[in-house]
Amino acid sequence: MSNLERDPGETECGGRGGAAGPVSEPLPGREVVLGGPRGMKVTRTLPGREIRTVGAWCFLDHYGPQRATMRVPPHPHTGLQTVSWLVEGEVLHRDSLGSERTIRPGQLNLMTAGRAISHSEESPRDGTLHGVQLWVALPEAHRWTDPRFEHHPVLPVLAGPGFTATVLMGELDGVVSPARIHSPLIGAEISLEAGAEVRIPARPDFEYAALALEGAARVEGIDLARGPLLYLGTGRPDLRLRAERPARLLLVGGEPFEERIVMWWNFVGRDHDEIAGFRRRWTAGEGFGTVPGATAAPLPAPEMPTVPLKPRGRRRA
Repeated sequence: MSNLERDPGETECGGRGGAAGPVSEPLPGREVVLGGPRGMKVTRTLPGREIRTVGAWCFLDHYGPQRATMRVPPHPHTGLQTVSWLVEGEVLHRDSLGSERTIRPGQLNLMTAGRAISHSEESPRDGTLHGVQLWVALPEAHRWTDPRFEHHPVLPVLAGPGFTATVLMGELDGVVSPARIHSPLIGAEISLEAGAEVRIPARPDFEYAALALEGAARVEGIDLARGPLLYLGTGRPDLRLRAERPARLLLVGGEPFEERIVMWWNFVGRDHDEIAGFRRRWTAGEGFGTVPGATAAPLPAPEMPTVPLKPRGRRRA
């Protein structure tokens, strides 16, 4: 999914910082309307005001359930992976590699932008949509890799009394997703039964955060309902979850991302000049390819900010 804001602000993230141990810090999201005043509403919790990345996860939009039509014209990406996960509805992905794939609930679309890619997304008109769109920042060693698209219709599941955890990305207690990753991380959807009280194995060197997709749960003693992202820090051998009624959570985490990055519009880079170069290439129609079958003209890039973009720490000092 594109960041469709017409005047995107500077988002500075990456670098050392964040919790050096367990915390329970709710991160409020902000409402963003994609595609103009009558567009689809999403709640954006990453990048946040205080914490901008969780592991290499650098962007998290939660939308729906709502009657909406997704119409995202061809647009560019660099230096990141896009992760699409649906709870309800379907979305058609097309990209400049020639990929064309409809994603449905329980399936994963993963697009690695690498050095440059463009894609579009659209849904059936006036259907119900509910899902999340996430970005993963690529580390320096992999951010110039060739672009790639993966569709995974079946994903592995970790199950135990009162819960199931579908592993989207990375590894959870020995259950490994087939999706290609470029830094140690985890992304999983956890379904809790009514009355469940469980412990999900965790890695002390990972930082974690949880988002309620459906229902509400108690996560490490904190009540979590739809809206905020609950940042949990590092140093936990497991995660304690409890639900009075059925609930569905999104869990993201990973080794704290130590590289400083600048994220602006749909680009992840390392400094102002690099981002400006990506924008010039997209505007000139160079290097990002074209999207076969696209039903709309490519999305124009916003104007660059009047002050230089500067990479800073991953957490506000």
